[in-house]
Amino acid sequence: MSMMKIIASLLLVLVALFGWQMRSFAGLPVAESIMDEQPEGYPSITLGGGCFWCLESEFRSLDGVKHTRVGYMGGHVKAPSYEQVTTARSGHAEVVMITYDPKVLPLEKLLHYFFEIAHDPTTLNQQGVDKGPQYRSAIFYANEEEKALAENVITAVNAKKVYKKPIVTTLEPAATFWEGEDYHQQYYEKYEEQTGQEHIRVFLKKKKKAAKGLY
Repeated sequence: MSMMKIIASLLLVLVALFGWQMRSFAGLPVAESIMDEQPEGYPSITLGGGCFWCLESEFRSLDGVKHTRVGYMGGHVKAPSYEQVTTARSGHAEVVMITYDPKVLPLEKLLHYFFEIAHDPTTLNQQGVDKGPQYRSAIFYANEEEKALAENVITAVNAKKVYKKPIVTTLEPAATFWEGEDYHQQYYEKYEEQTGQEHIRVFLKKKKKAAKGLY
């Protein structure tokens, strides 16, 4: 189990015991039409950027996203389990498959959000306390057009000097998407339903965004 998962479990106990009250933020535009089942007729893109709990939560708050599922991609083991992926031996990344409406959220805009807000693309095989290739920043492109678009967005973000360090996101051809275990899906939403409190990591991320004027 990763350090982030351990911390999350401990925080769940603390919230249950002490009933922390956390300040809420208005938030970015919420996707009003998130669907339980993957809708037909919309494109999808699969992204890796650290813990898939965090990355999924980021995109489920974004207008134009129709559906999300967390899982694993980019490895050499068939139907890997979470336990196998966390050993870093299967080669997979924790990923989120994002189905989106390109009329509302063009892929270029989605990728800018991925690079500039959703995660830190400059840390190699790491997001925060989670370390290892399973947490790598990655875009799994379906065709050469998507790959070229991703390359252009990376160039643009580097040129804007959003970060002091260069982007290290890998561009990998899309492979089999192995869906993650059910308890990982929409993890932070389930947490809030169970505890009546926003998860501490969601709260802190929103606070950080607010400091940057994003809320």
